[in-house]
Amino acid sequence: MTAFVRAVETGGFSSAARDIGLTPSALSKLVTRLEDRLGARLLHRTTRRLQLTAEGEAFYARARPILTAMDEAEAEVAQAGASPRGMLRLHCGSTFGMHQLAPAIPRFQQRYPEVEMDITISDQAPGATDEGIDLAIRIGPLDESSMVARRICNLERVICASPGYLERRGTPITPDDLQRHNCLWITSQPALRRWPFDTDDGIRVVHVGGNVSANNAETVMQLAVAGVGITRLADVVVGDAIRSGKLVPILADWHHVEPVPLFAVYPSGRNLSPKVRAMVDFLVEEFGAAPWRQNRS
Repeated sequence: MTAFVRAVETGGFSSAARDIGLTPSALSKLVTRLEDRLGARLLHRTTRRLQLTAEGEAFYARARPILTAMDEAEAEVAQAGASPRGMLRLHCGSTFGMHQLAPAIPRFQQRYPEVEMDITISDQAPGATDEGIDLAIRIGPLDESSMVARRICNLERVICASPGYLERRGTPITPDDLQRHNCLWITSQPALRRWPFDTDDGIRVVHVGGNVSANNAETVMQLAVAGVGITRLADVVVGDAIRSGKLVPILADWHHVEPVPLFAVYPSGRNLSPKVRAMVDFLVEEFGAAPWRQNRS
């Protein structure tokens, strides 16, 4: 199969033979043996060039990915025992990057001192074909078929407000009470203005409103801490503020918790190098138990 594919790609038996390290006659015999086994002619041979038959075109289309997969499998096994090293380019959203990833990086560097890191913090997800990114940390469902993902953990959203706001405006007891409160949301995710609650009749959605919004979770969280209003954000965003008492969870008995997956993703078709594998394993080890989460009573 390799002899046939290289002959097609180089345009002749002589050049293919040089690539593989055979004589042209030996390579030609391999292709002939393949044709005999398949019972079909794959190539029209002339003194000037090789031309694929219809059967040859079909076989080449199948054979090329098989050989590529074999090369990648061999490379992955060969790399499995190698030490993680080299430049690792990682992309992460702002809130998780600043509050969770950055404090954990020294522990990763201590474990893998030969890995260099170039971290991009941005709430705009990289493209599926972005060649500059080795690994990305993504929140929410994935829809790119060209990405391979490993789930790190599930996030959970929490409805919360500052003690000062609740003292000033009162604490909502039921979902209907939210209509009388200032609610904060992320403008880049308008669907998050619809807050779900469990009722005897099933899930009920309340469309909230308020006089302040922002385009990222970090700003909305800071607004809530400042007493501007009530918000509903992922626990990874508000966990520290809740632990320190700056924010207080509310409507917990009503709130319909929607698990939000946190993934480590990388492009498919790319070997999982030791440095990427090391970081993925590290992320699961560090954050798999969601250390920012408050224990429910």
